[in-house]
Amino acid sequence: MIEIPDNAKALIFDCDGTLIDSMPLHLEAWKEAFSYFDSPFDYELVYSSRGMKEKDIVELVNKKYELKISSEELIKYKHNYFMKNIEMLQPILPVLEIVHQYKNNLPMAVVSGGVKDIIKAELDHLNIKELFEIILTADDPFKAKPNPDLFYHAAKALNVDARDCVVFEDGDLGIEAAVNAGMMIIDVRKYS
Repeated sequence: MIEIPDNAKALIFDCDGTLIDSMPLHLEAWKEAFSYFDSPFDYELVYSSRGMKEKDIVELVNKKYELKISSEELIKYKHNYFMKNIEMLQPILPVLEIVHQYKNNLPMAVVSGGVKDIIKAELDHLNIKELFEIILTADDPFKAKPNPDLFYHAAKALNVDARDCVVFEDGDLGIEAAVNAGMMIIDVRKYS
């Protein structure tokens, strides 16, 4: 059981790998997309970059392998593959239980490095999108994790001081962003 600190006044959740076990499908979609564009699939680079904007991940691959793949085209292919297979996704139950337990007690937000259409589709798949007062993604005009801007904006939108927010994260960049924001952190990797 995940313990929520007594002084928590808001809960902020990452989505991929935190609320929903989507990383295997994201990795499969990356692999399919890179294969379609005749590029090597660098599992370690992509996996260690979770939480980053997808465009930045493609640029890392382009730089490492001296390629010139269009990030826009590759990401479009990846998203199409992901959405065609979204029904296979499963929730991370201990985290989802917290969402349902606190849905009427504390304000909640989603802060993700993913794109809004994918994140909203995942939350719809879990039937929980309406439980969050704000959903911030890579499509919003803030610096990506590990920069704390997304977390600061979520706290402000929830009308809660950053120090009173609990962040649920599964990625090192997201944890670093939450630390940089001065928020309390629950690393969900031990629950999934």
